[in-house]
Amino acid sequence: EGKLAEAEVAYRRLAGPGPHRETAMQGLFDLYLQAGRPQQAVEVLIALIQEVPESLTYHAHLADLLQKMGQPEVAIGFYERLLERRPDVADGHFSLALQYKHAFRYPEALQSYEKALELGISDPQEVYSNIGVLYSDMRDAAKAREMYEKALAIDANYVPALFNLAGLCEEGGDRERAIEIYERVLAENPQHWDALARLAQARKIDDPDDPMIDSLENAVEAAGSDPLAQEGLYFALGNILDRVSRFDEAFAAYTAGNLLGKQRMQPYERQVTAQGFDQLIQLFDSDWIARHRTDSTASPIFVCGMFRSGSTLIEQMLGAHPEITSGGELDFLPWLIAKNMAPYPQRVTELAAGELQLIGDEYLSRTRQLFPNATNVTDKRPDNFLHLGLIKAMFPRARIVWTRRSRPDNCLSVFFQQLGGSLSYTTDLEDTADYYDQHIRLMDHWQTCFGEDIHTVDYEELVSSPEPVLRGVLDFLGLEWDERCLDFQR
Repeated sequence: EGKLAEAEVAYRRLAGPGPHRETAMQGLFDLYLQAGRPQQAVEVLIALIQEVPESLTYHAHLADLLQKMGQPEVAIGFYERLLERRPDVADGHFSLALQYKHAFRYPEALQSYEKALELGISDPQEVYSNIGVLYSDMRDAAKAREMYEKALAIDANYVPALFNLAGLCEEGGDRERAIEIYERVLAENPQHWDALARLAQARKIDDPDDPMIDSLENAVEAAGSDPLAQEGLYFALGNILDRVSRFDEAFAAYTAGNLLGKQRMQPYERQVTAQGFDQLIQLFDSDWIARHRTDSTASPIFVCGMFRSGSTLIEQMLGAHPEITSGGELDFLPWLIAKNMAPYPQRVTELAAGELQLIGDEYLSRTRQLFPNATNVTDKRPDNFLHLGLIKAMFPRARIVWTRRSRPDNCLSVFFQQLGGSLSYTTDLEDTADYYDQHIRLMDHWQTCFGEDIHTVDYEELVSSPEPVLRGVLDFLGLEWDERCLDFQR
């Protein structure tokens, strides 16, 4: 009946010593989740684990909750203690592997998956598919493919492995193979809406009456009970309609997709956003950067800017250079900030001596773990532009490539893409334009603080005259010109 306070009192009376304790504690856990009180829910689960220390169910609930709260390391500790008592529980090793992955502890995750297989876990195809995802995160496409194939050798129709393998082929440029596998997924599960959306975008379609358009329109109706799937289908439909010059209908499809996205996100608040950017500008001024500058001699490369501003294109071009390795969108820096500097950015005013050096060392260590033989690695997470003041203090020799695109083109491109996550500004063109302006304001501040270490790449110039733009970037990075950068698509 929604009387949560009264329910809490009753559950707590029942949660004393006696036969009802465990059931009452389960009720308290559900109540705290419903009430949006995650810390109390964690405390109840910890008490339940103390009561029933070998329960995989309670460990799984706790791990899921802690992971959502950004505390996977705490969940790892509970699983490790469980497996000290019961080292033969295959499902426990599988769950621990998931937590290691959330904490970017890839070697330990791999070992835990392998232990689960060694112990004869049921459904080993799921484990192999997960290992494939792990290798993809580790930027090892060959190993990822091998793991997906192992999963399919056990179950030729295992949909998660098929879908992941198709995505791997698509990312690697093997579009025909990707299309073939997406079709296999749909033959196995005609309502795999993600596969249909990806198939539609992978196919070359130039006929305004292509039957795929009807398929997508029908799928949008059929997926009515799954708003997230509907959202992805609307974006795929918009993409095809745009390609065949049915522009008004394309815009209507994109608008419908964005309206669904808006419903699942927190509202974008322009005043709050402006205040957040004000805070970054006030905290990370030239004096703060100078006072907190570390002795690091590392010179990592950060490619950043608005989403859809050309950062992927310039990274692909640079990645064709023999001395540059494309790192893609690395999650390490935002994760390290959340892990070590909460509440951010306020806590930067009280950093302990050497703290920034340790965070920088961990960033470099994790990057080297993924790319042990790389000379120069690009970190292409676009929204790292928010953290450039911190980056320049952490890595005084960092090289920053900022991609900038014209305001209307950039905002439309964002509106036409399902970016997901919590990017609430992306679902409304005026909100996107507001965020674009805030990003320009912050970049103007960084230019004032350390403009000589920021190289601007204009997207329009890059696509119209790539060679002079690329030469400028390579000069900035201190690297020789290489013709392969112009032939990057090969």
